[in-house]
Amino acid sequence: MKLSRYEQETIVNYNAGEQTATVYTRDKAVMRKLDTLVADFPDAYSLMGQDEVSKTYSFPKSHVSYRKPRKLSEEQRKKAQEQMKKINIKN
Repeated sequence: MKLSRYEQETIVNYNAGEQTATVYTRDKAVMRKLDTLVADFPDAYSLMGQDEVSKTYSFPKSHVSYRKPRKLSEEQRKKAQEQMKKINIKN
């Protein structure tokens, strides 16, 4: 079944009273990432259920992360651009 971009949602759910978070997703990219984590870290990540378009995962809520945006100076930005140009030339 083909889902629109809008329908490819991901919902993260946790509360203060429990130590686990659940993730419901219909996004194939998120599923691939979480499936890899389930395979590599079965003690922490688990697949709780699935159907033809979605999967639900469980893991410690301490694994949910919030990050501040990365700020690059103009010099850092130019250096990164040059490094990418070198990498793209090799490929």
